[in-house]
Amino acid sequence: MILLTLIASVLIAAVSIYQFKKEARDYHQDRLERKEDAITEHINYILSTTTYPLTTENLPLIFKDKIYELANIHSLEINIHDLKGNVLISSKGAFSVDKVAKPIPPIILKIIQSSTSKRFVDLQMINGQKYRSSYSYLKDTKFKPLGILNLPYVEETSFYQDELRNFLTRFGQVYLFMLLISFVIAYFLSSYITKSLQTISDKIRETQLNKKNEKIQLYASSHEIKSLVDAYNGMVDKLEESAVLLAQSEREQAWREMAKQVAHEIKNPLTPMRLTVQSFQRKFDPTDPNIKQKMDDYSKTLIQQIDTMSSVASAFSNFASLPAQQNETLNIVYVVQLALDIFNEHFIHFYAQEEEIITKIDRTQLIRIITNLVKNAIQAIPEDEENPMVFVNVFREGENAKIIVKDNGKGISIENKNRIFEPKFTTKTSGMGLGLGIIKNIVESYHGSITFESELGAGTEFTVTLPIINT
Repeated sequence: MILLTLIASVLIAAVSIYQFKKEARDYHQDRLERKEDAITEHINYILSTTTYPLTTENLPLIFKDKIYELANIHSLEINIHDLKGNVLISSKGAFSVDKVAKPIPPIILKIIQSSTSKRFVDLQMINGQKYRSSYSYLKDTKFKPLGILNLPYVEETSFYQDELRNFLTRFGQVYLFMLLISFVIAYFLSSYITKSLQTISDKIRETQLNKKNEKIQLYASSHEIKSLVDAYNGMVDKLEESAVLLAQSEREQAWREMAKQVAHEIKNPLTPMRLTVQSFQRKFDPTDPNIKQKMDDYSKTLIQQIDTMSSVASAFSNFASLPAQQNETLNIVYVVQLALDIFNEHFIHFYAQEEEIITKIDRTQLIRIITNLVKNAIQAIPEDEENPMVFVNVFREGENAKIIVKDNGKGISIENKNRIFEPKFTTKTSGMGLGLGIIKNIVESYHGSITFESELGAGTEFTVTLPIINT
């Protein structure tokens, strides 16, 4: 009973504290939104009636005198920034939070640009005082962004804190009275139920999903205790059934995932092999003086893909998800160019800022990265595109090697950008969506990274960053 009283009291206090804080938070959020709407309407009116051309550079002139009037009317500090976050004009010489006006942080600019509402509210706690700072775009009459409106807002919570303090004081007094009564009642009940409850408590603590749990055997117990024991014993039976079903389901799921990945990894080199054979058939000329060198190049390409399939099959036969890394010292520029030779598309362009970027890396895994990205780029270009282009650029940046694969295809929609590297996710009508996920795992296994930028209708650019390892 004491435990129940304590739990109930804690829950009531927690819910009350949460409710007070929620009311305060909702009040200040609504108040800031109302002020922001009013200020925005006032600003839009000023922009629509000004005689200055509506440009970012003219904002300080447009609001030279108006910004102080706006701040006084709405009782709120007003700051106007350009689209890069630099301060253009402010209603006072310094912010209420910062002594010196600062530009908008790049992370906030990025959030504003990527959000659908083009608005963001930043929450900060400084010296125990909570601050809200809203950021939103200022637009001209044609809805073109001119600048960024920043409204710093200080949350005054003393009223809610006083109310909460008074409530907790009264609640504590009631709770102490109830606690004294609970002690008296618990004294008479504890000797009767402690032993049975202790047994049940021990069994519950020992209960685990991955082992066989013993049932509780109690005799001469009260009806309530017997009901609790029966419920626990029933739970043990259901737990054993669930454990069996879960183990079976996990085994089946593991085999399904392994089968999918094996199929994908073995199928991945087949396309380059097929393209190589087709290219060889089309370009084969017995009288060509360089026929031996070309035969040697085609053979090397096929052997590399066959080695990839062989290593994948060997790795999966030992229950590994990918071939073990066989690092060797090689020229990244040469290997990337060699990987591109298997493609027949004339619109694939290769650029390298230098002839050699030497590092230690697995050749087959590097080829897998390039062929998968280039194949995806080709497939992303619509068939009716008049001027298809795929650019592959290799260069050095500090201690890293950068590989960029860029296309002018359909691009990636906003809703798909966060899922592009998920296993089994694909926007194509064929394939299982494992390619980019596997590539990401390969790149990260070398402590590298893979990122992308995309615009619908304009294309996508993937950037692979690999550290240069010279040892």
